Amino acid sequence: MGSFEMTVPRTICAGFLMLIALGTALLWLPLATATGQWNEPIVAFFTATSAVCVTGLIVVDTGSYYSPLGQFIILLLIQVGGLGYMTATTLLLLVLKRRLRLKERLAVQQSMDIQELSGGRSLIISIIGMTLIIELTGAFCLMPTMMREQGPAQGLWSALFHSISAFNNAGFSLFEDSLVRYVHSGWVTGVITLLVIFGGIGYQVIMEAFLWGRDRLLRRSQRSEFSLNFKVVVVTTLVLLLLGTFSFLVVEYTNPATLGYFPFQTKLSAAWFQSVIARTAGFNSVDINAMHDAALFLMIALMFIGASPGSTGGGVKTTTISLLFICTRTVLRGYDEVLIYRREIPPMRILKAISVVVGSGLTVVGVTIALALFNPGFNFLRLLFEAVSAFATVGLSTGITAQLSTPSQLVIIATMYVGRVGVLLFMGALVGDHSPSMVKYPEEDLLVG
Repeated sequence: MGSFEMTVPRTICAGFLMLIALGTALLWLPLATATGQWNEPIVAFFTATSAVCVTGLIVVDTGSYYSPLGQFIILLLIQVGGLGYMTATTLLLLVLKRRLRLKERLAVQQSMDIQELSGGRSLIISIIGMTLIIELTGAFCLMPTMMREQGPAQGLWSALFHSISAFNNAGFSLFEDSLVRYVHSGWVTGVITLLVIFGGIGYQVIMEAFLWGRDRLLRRSQRSEFSLNFKVVVVTTLVLLLLGTFSFLVVEYTNPATLGYFPFQTKLSAAWFQSVIARTAGFNSVDINAMHDAALFLMIALMFIGASPGSTGGGVKTTTISLLFICTRTVLRGYDEVLIYRREIPPMRILKAISVVVGSGLTVVGVTIALALFNPGFNFLRLLFEAVSAFATVGLSTGITAQLSTPSQLVIIATMYVGRVGVLLFMGALVGDHSPSMVKYPEEDLLVG
């Protein structure tokens, strides 16, 4: 029997498990709860997993159930989980002035979905710096409103908490109604959506845009062209945001429980807010459970797509969906090569995109079936919504999370974990590394479609 090898996927998966275990232990303590009593183990386990996996699904109200210390622990778990276990570990190694080994650099590469290993040290430092700048800027923008409503100390804490939660696409809120109270505040919802978009678009895209803007301000003469990843991510994100906003506005326009009684400007901003949030974070400015089934199914589709590679969001990713659409167009046009912006896509990328969608789809199907078996009295669409929200680490819910049975909550915990580390990476951790085969088999055609 071969010895167990700690491969890179296993290192990443084990790292997230250790963070969840540590978070569970801390949130279990009496100091973490508002009542000063020992926390329920399943509640601590569920909350820690949701925070580390930056999901936002909750079984208790964060603002009233947890003490300030407990809320601080949750915020730390969100921050580390959003950055990624390997990113946080690498930062610690850099602080300790320890040189990164090849295996550690490979782990950072896989956890952040980047192609090159060069410049890993500067990349990590720039990511940490950019994260802090954006989060502090978001908190500064939210401070006036929240400090005016809650007082200086609590308002400052709320602004910082919601800024970090939004940028990391976690969706945790200190308010019992999430952000429904701010549905008429274009400033608060606007700041939150910008933070969510920045966190969900990917570090590489933000840095590329920053460098392009810097060169233009400094009037540098060298010609710079955006990468293929930048173009696909930005275009796909804009299309999904606009399409989602229009669809929510049309479907919910006359719904008296959501947008029906709002003036048009509020309807438009609320539709925009939910379009942004549905793909990445678990905030809501209207009652999700009161939405029409068509709107809920639209949310399921947006959640499944999710954010972009290298971001704090989940889902199958915008580039994956774009690539599959381009493949479909290629087949319809009778082409042999898959081209995007005059660039040919390697076959391995296409195979990976197909594997991600198939693996994610099978996971969602299996989780939904398990939830339906454990909760036979629940509406099927609500259970499917919960399953996709957990897998895509979105955190939106129709309000049934706390009502699910204990086995169902354990299923949701496992789903959040698999969704955060990635279905392919998780499977790679289970099966281990395989040596490539040197055997070349004969080719034969197969009927499909």
